[in-house]
Amino acid sequence: MVLKKIKLAVVFMFLLFGTANAFAADEGAATARQVVEKFQAELIAVMKDGKKLGYAGRYERLKDPVANSHELTKIARIVVGKEGEKLSEEQQQKLVDVFSRLSIASYAHNFKDYSGESFVFDSEEETTRGGVVVHSHFVVPDDKPVKFDYMLKEKGNSWRIINIIANGVSDLALKRSEYTTILQREGFDALINKINEKIDNYSKQ
Repeated sequence: MVLKKIKLAVVFMFLLFGTANAFAADEGAATARQVVEKFQAELIAVMKDGKKLGYAGRYERLKDPVANSHELTKIARIVVGKEGEKLSEEQQQKLVDVFSRLSIASYAHNFKDYSGESFVFDSEEETTRGGVVVHSHFVVPDDKPVKFDYMLKEKGNSWRIINIIANGVSDLALKRSEYTTILQREGFDALINKINEKIDNYSKQ
């Protein structure tokens, strides 16, 4: 079922920062809501072509949309917490690269087909820390809708997704708990191998 897979998807992500003018943007810049809705539209488009594209095709189609809407570098650093401070520059870059591939692979795997699903905007609010939360829900025919809360921070003249909470569950928080434990007990190489194994599993399902 798409619903069950969507609940486990994501990706995305944590602390909120930005400027006080959360709902304003420079001329030509995308607002937080526009960033979220553009990404959602691209997801639906990929779902509609999902079977024809196959996993590899969906992955290629989603590379740019994910990179252009998510703050992947910051997200990757958040999921390893203070353990990341012990990593070398080369290890930090490797982590960002493999986590970015995991994020894209997760979407390519979970948004694989279409049966009338749609995203509906609910509301938008500014946080006390200057970030923006975009509330929406994912309509699944003949099933319960999935509530999505997108947390964004301002980057340059646009906004980037830092966390996505599906029905109250943050995939980022779960990953942070898992990844920091692996780093502490098994080391960096073990973490990279585990993430690569997950990516490989996504490609085969």
